[in-house]
Amino acid sequence: MFKALSALRLFHLNSLKLTDRRSYFSTECLDDESITKFISENTEIVVDHNLTPEIKLRLFTPNCRFWFERPEFWPFEDPYWAIYWPGGQALSRYLLDNPGVTLGKSVLDLGCGCGASAIAAKLCGANIVVANDIDPVATLATCMNFKLNGLESPVCVTDDMIDSDPGNFDLILLGDMFYDEALSYNLHTWLKHCIKTHKSQVLIGDPGRGQFEELAFQSRLKKLAQFELPKPVREENYGLNCSSVWCYDLELTLK
Repeated sequence: MFKALSALRLFHLNSLKLTDRRSYFSTECLDDESITKFISENTEIVVDHNLTPEIKLRLFTPNCRFWFERPEFWPFEDPYWAIYWPGGQALSRYLLDNPGVTLGKSVLDLGCGCGASAIAAKLCGANIVVANDIDPVATLATCMNFKLNGLESPVCVTDDMIDSDPGNFDLILLGDMFYDEALSYNLHTWLKHCIKTHKSQVLIGDPGRGQFEELAFQSRLKKLAQFELPKPVREENYGLNCSSVWCYDLELTLK
């Protein structure tokens, strides 16, 4: 199996640091068209074995070269966007099951990865969708996935939006973002600011990683839904069985 993928899974599940490695070229050497072509040739369109068969995504599978290839041959930053993480699956499933949550809303998908949650929001009638990821390859992959689903590309932002004022979004989505303690507390502080300043609603998707379950601000969160993960997803994520969607308790957060 592609060693970088194994490292990625361990990174999210166990908060391990990825080993530094050199690439033979970087995104700075390529234009968007070349990167898009590379993504198209080295991913597979997936529509099943996850919580949202309604959504088509370009992902890594065992049929792809880089599932097995030596990681130093991968030309970009580590491809978080090429895996449909279980927190994002639960979040996307929740949005599809509850279209009123996004209907007519302005939505920010923070750390969008493959863009599934942003796609779900748009499919359910969101007025404006902004897909944010600090990896520009992820935003290109997100645009490709929007097109796969018959949607116009979202607004894409590659700036680190944490600690900045993102503007007045009705809804902020975060899937699988609470995998590191320091990042988690930075996110919490920033999200509280967004809630207090703009009255934004926040939805979080997480499969129960220790780094999320042990957070001190868990008492401010309410679980909205829990989904049993399909067998292939459980196997790829080292036995995680379920994934949940959480929101902030506004009464507690606004105190």
